[in-house]
Amino acid sequence: MPVQPEGAPVWADAMFPDLEAAKAFYAELLGWSYDPGSEEFGNYTQAKTSDGKHVAALSPQMPGMEDVPAAWNLYLATPDIAAAAERIKNAGGTLLMEPMQVGDFGTMVTVQDPSGVYFSLWQPDSHEGFEKVNEPGAFCWAEVTTRDTEKADAFFTSVFPYQVEKMADEHVDFDVWQLGGPPVMGRLKMTDQFPDKAPPWVNVYFVVEDCDAAVEAVQRLGGQVYFGPLDSPFGRMATVADPQGAVFSFIDVSSTKGDMPEFA
Repeated sequence: MPVQPEGAPVWADAMFPDLEAAKAFYAELLGWSYDPGSEEFGNYTQAKTSDGKHVAALSPQMPGMEDVPAAWNLYLATPDIAAAAERIKNAGGTLLMEPMQVGDFGTMVTVQDPSGVYFSLWQPDSHEGFEKVNEPGAFCWAEVTTRDTEKADAFFTSVFPYQVEKMADEHVDFDVWQLGGPPVMGRLKMTDQFPDKAPPWVNVYFVVEDCDAAVEAVQRLGGQVYFGPLDSPFGRMATVADPQGAVFSFIDVSSTKGDMPEFA
C-alpha cells in the first residue's frame, strides 16, 4: 500500500480476553490466518488473507485492562504524531497516553474525542499499515458513530484536513470525509434505534463475499447480529458483535441495490 495521507485509515486491531478464541472466530468468518504472535509486543498477532497480505491484528488484553470490553480500534495516519497530538489536545480531545514508539514499526497514541469516540494515530516506520483493502477479508470503510455529532464534527475537522459532504437524507444524519479524493471515512449520528447502553465508537467494516452467509456464521459461532443484513447502494451489509463483544460491520460490495445517495 502507498503511504496514506494524514487522517486516512491505516490499520485496525482489537484486544480480547481470549486471543485464541478470537483467532478461531475471525479465521472462520473472514478466512484469516495468522503470523506467530510477538512476545516482545505482548503476543500481538497480525492477521493475513490467503495471499499473505496483512489486514489487521489481534492481541490479548494487557495487564490491568481486564475490565476493558473487547473492541476494534482504528488507526489514522499521520506523518507527525507529536504535532497531531498537540492539535488533538487543542481541539478538546484526550490522549490516553503519550506517543509511544513501537519497535521499528512506528509510533502510536490512543485518543478519545470530545464526543467519547476512541481511536488511535499511527506514524509509520517499517509497518505502513494495511497491505490491502477493499477485498474479501480486508478493511474497506469506517464510520465515527456518535450521538454528539456537533462535538465530533468540530474535533475531527480541526485535527485532520477533511473536506465534509453531507448525505441529502432528512432521516439520516450522515457525513463523509474526504482528503482531496474519494471519501475515506464517514460520520453517523446515533439515533434512538441504538441501544441506550451503546457507547459512541468507530465502526470498522470488512469485506465479505456473501453477507448472508457471514451473518449465519456469526450466529453459529456465538456472535450477535445487531443490524441487517441490509441492501444498500454500497453493498449488502450487517453490523454484528463477535462472541467476546467486539462490534464491527461487514459488507458484500458486489451486491448493490438502489441509487447512490446525493451528497453536498
